[in-house]
Amino acid sequence: MWTLLRKMSKNLTLAIPAMMLAGFLFGIFMDAAFLKSLIIPFTFLMVYPMMVTLNIQKVFEGGDVKAQVLTQAINFGVVPFLAYAAGLIFFKDQPYMALGLLLAGLVPTSGMTISWTGFAKGNLAAAVKMTVIGLTLGSIATPLYVRMLMGTSIEIDMAAIFKQIVVIVFIPMAAGYLTRRTLVKKHGEKGFKTSVAPKFPPLSTLGVVGIVFIAMALKARAIAAAPTMLAYILIPLVIIYGFNFTFSSFVGKRFLSRGDAIALVYGSVMRNLSIALAIAINAFGKEGASAALVVAVAYIIQVQSAAWYVKLTDKIFGPASLGDKRRPETVPPKMAAPAPDTPEQAQGSMVVDIKKILFATDITPTAKYAARYACTIGNKFNAKVWAIHVIPDLLAEFSAGAGFDIKDPEKQAEFNRDAVENAEKVLAERIRTTSEQVIREMPACPLSKDRIMVKTGDPVEEITKEAALGNFDLIIMGTHGDQGFEDILLGSTAQGVIHASNVPVLVAHPS
Repeated sequence: MWTLLRKMSKNLTLAIPAMMLAGFLFGIFMDAAFLKSLIIPFTFLMVYPMMVTLNIQKVFEGGDVKAQVLTQAINFGVVPFLAYAAGLIFFKDQPYMALGLLLAGLVPTSGMTISWTGFAKGNLAAAVKMTVIGLTLGSIATPLYVRMLMGTSIEIDMAAIFKQIVVIVFIPMAAGYLTRRTLVKKHGEKGFKTSVAPKFPPLSTLGVVGIVFIAMALKARAIAAAPTMLAYILIPLVIIYGFNFTFSSFVGKRFLSRGDAIALVYGSVMRNLSIALAIAINAFGKEGASAALVVAVAYIIQVQSAAWYVKLTDKIFGPASLGDKRRPETVPPKMAAPAPDTPEQAQGSMVVDIKKILFATDITPTAKYAARYACTIGNKFNAKVWAIHVIPDLLAEFSAGAGFDIKDPEKQAEFNRDAVENAEKVLAERIRTTSEQVIREMPACPLSKDRIMVKTGDPVEEITKEAALGNFDLIIMGTHGDQGFEDILLGSTAQGVIHASNVPVLVAHPS
């Protein structure tokens, strides 16, 4: 199950349409009414894992006022009028279809605003605030916009709106806070961030695909009842969502940090189509069926485009590790270098000088991919490369399993001696064969059998400690191509080093 969730998280652009198709077929051939009772549990599952990784204090801190103002300016100053204009152009003689477009563009934010922001490694705290503010303002503004633009009066059930806010935001937030406190108390702050927190976001994927399946199953017959109209409805919706993604990305990139920009995009593009659908059906009766069909089709465009945008996020805003000052709690920022005192120092600091590289290896076949980078970068910068391998502290593991703890350094060294010596021999032989291959293409190999370190203990702690004590300029390590159940539960060594190290880390993935 964990392997499946991990693969789904990495391939949402395939998982989402697959679940849409499955939900559509289920809704066509089966009575899907009973699925309504699963909406709240899956919504909770969608948002709760992201809340576990969120430091709740950040929700109540300032610093993202500009992001909040810009988001709501787009939500209520741009998107509704764009939807209204599209309705006039495409549905001039079908006012209820035009109403459906307007409703799809009126009520912003949903639980998916939070989950998609988390998937894209945006500012979760800002997304939480955007969700609460957007739903509240949307419930107040929707009747005014509908009356002003369409000349129609509707009523909004404010109690239902605030119930959604409680279910989407506050209950998952409270549960996430309690879970986080419990896990931090058990594992410590460092252990939580490096080993426990990374396993929660994949769980959110299960909530997302579940909601997608349920939504499509419930709307399948309405969509199937008007197949010829479906393509015509898609055209204005694609235009609206395409403009919304483009415009919000431009605004975010121009005015905000990476994390805030991502939150702005999902805080303005993700509309609460559940509320829009409820308004269309309850406020306009049978005539509202046309409006409801437009809203149902909007769901297809919204979810699928959100999945693709996650894949494009790094190309638009840059990777999360390169300059996001307010990333999610699961990816803490590294310690910044002291600010230069003079313009000359500022210019000089732009050049990276790498003289010492720490190559961390687990002596598996996949480590050869990282060795390529260690050798290549070492040659380019004329840097020396040290190899480090960490083996488990066998005495500590056995004693812990027996219910007591032995912390005698001499006994530990003696107990682990054979394992250390064996690792040194294997590592020396690997370096010898690697060197022979490297010198066929390079004048010299920066790897040396004289610069080998074999340590015992926790790999993350030992690697980061040696990198700091040895004043290394760069850590290079590999990661396995197909992580399984153990890696999902515990978090990889590479992830742990990235979180814990103040030295830059380069991770080479098997190609």
